[in-house]
Amino acid sequence: MTDKLKAMENRYGELSLKLSQPDIASDPQVFAQLMKEYKSLTPIVEKYREYIKAESDLNEARELLEGGGLDPDMKEMAQAEYDENSALMEQYREELKILLLPKDPNDDKSVIIEIRGGAGGEEAALFANSIYRMYSMYADSKGWKHEILSAHPTELGGFKEISFSIEGEGAYSKFKFESGVHRVQRVPETESQGRIHTSTVTVAVLVEAEEVELTIDPVDLKIDVFRASGAGGQHINKTESAVRITHLPTGTVVECQDERSQFKNKDKAMKILRSRLYDRLLTEQNEKIAGERRSQVGTGDRSERIRTYNFPQGRMTDHRINLTLYRLEDIMNGNIEEVLDALITADRAAKLASNGND
Repeated sequence: MTDKLKAMENRYGELSLKLSQPDIASDPQVFAQLMKEYKSLTPIVEKYREYIKAESDLNEARELLEGGGLDPDMKEMAQAEYDENSALMEQYREELKILLLPKDPNDDKSVIIEIRGGAGGEEAALFANSIYRMYSMYADSKGWKHEILSAHPTELGGFKEISFSIEGEGAYSKFKFESGVHRVQRVPETESQGRIHTSTVTVAVLVEAEEVELTIDPVDLKIDVFRASGAGGQHINKTESAVRITHLPTGTVVECQDERSQFKNKDKAMKILRSRLYDRLLTEQNEKIAGERRSQVGTGDRSERIRTYNFPQGRMTDHRINLTLYRLEDIMNGNIEEVLDALITADRAAKLASNGND
């Protein structure tokens, strides 16, 4: 590990020099590429330098202790210095192991999240709205931009399904473990007897794919236009602004009708289609990797029940990592950082354990 870290530190120094050169700074494409590599190395090199400093301080303390001739107070100080830096070295070593884990190349990207009502009818649709609200409030707290791409609302204020983008650096790294079935247990607004119902929604988290990452042949697309309609089927405009795009080779269908402009609806539909096809490609690639170990956090299978939101008990439980929190109202208001970070930590621990068994 030490040789690898030294090589990274040397590369970091080279990049620092290159980025200060006028010819590099004047080429936006090259500058952006080198800056991206520089930023990815920064946390590793900084942590490595902290480790080296702790090692140096520990060696100095050891020399003092082994040299002898210290009065009791100085010996006590030297021993404290030795113990402190020994602990720091162990801490930094573990942190470096995590930093050196292979990084998901999609982690820094934006996402498209699709939420669909499952079992439970209107209550499932209402909970789909609650999950959308939770994610959008979390995005706001991070300073990330979110935009509805496609939505099918119900008359009571729920969503049969909703697709929206969240744009921000690192969005995928935070949301990638949210795919799956989310179960809610609560008394529905439509329930007059006060009985607790169980309903579900399905969440799919897609990487927002750039055009350069996925080429779609226009010949493979069937594009239909039609009049948009609102909840209950009433027409919300009289022009054919809604767009349906069918990707013929895969049969993937995307509809967008939220904008009054046909051009804007087509643009949003293409964004969703590109991300769905990219997700399909990633899934196929992962399945081809022989003997790939699945993370203990979950495979991202959208049929997997991952979480329960129990309103009578004010409880949220993530079944993959056995995490239970009794602050459901706070979570539904977008304060989900603790949950997302716990999933990331569990995934890292699983990968470290996997590396250790190789």
